[in-house]
Amino acid sequence: MLALQTELTVDTAGAVLSDAIGRIDAGETQVDCAGLTHFDSSALAVLLALRRHAGRRGVPLAFTNMPNGLASLATVYGVDHLLAG
Repeated sequence: MLALQTELTVDTAGAVLSDAIGRIDAGETQVDCAGLTHFDSSALAVLLALRRHAGRRGVPLAFTNMPNGLASLATVYGVDHLLAG
């Protein structure tokens, strides 16, 4: 399981995305968001990019333990359905 660290903001998004893509390519199919305590809309961009990457590879990807604030942000932006399931 790929466990995200505390911060996922514009400052860390590139590194997190790069690492996570490598992990997905190595077979990870679950992203645990429980550790996220400091995030901005960049976090949604990273999660959506991971979903697209996994989809292009034909592998399932599940997001677990989404913080309430991030889930609310996804709802506001209208992308919550893309992160579910």
